[in-house]
Amino acid sequence: KVRAVSKDVGISPLKVRMVMDFVRGKRVNEALTILKFMPTPTAKAVAKTVKSAAANAENNYQMVPADLKIVSILAEKGHVVKRFRPQARGRAAPILRRSCHIHVVVAGEEA
Repeated sequence: KVRAVSKDVGISPLKVRMVMDFVRGKRVNEALTILKFMPTPTAKAVAKTVKSAAANAENNYQMVPADLKIVSILAEKGHVVKRFRPQARGRAAPILRRSCHIHVVVAGEEA
């Protein structure tokens, strides 16, 4: 099993998980094709991490990229930047800029 991690991606984990559900358990080539044609910019960040995991498997463990399958893919909560915006009647409304860490684990078909 080979993994890749993208840390502090400036997208909410909820939005990333919606994209991840489409590619979980698929082969790497098929997953990259699905992500390429998704209309959301989140797919680009997920595709980058999947490509990184495939490249790690190819360069470090001499695995064939065509035989790789996504075993595990998840988005963990990253740091949250907290700001406040003034509202009516002297109140303040919070602005939470969420980020996430994307983890991708790939393995060969025989594993």
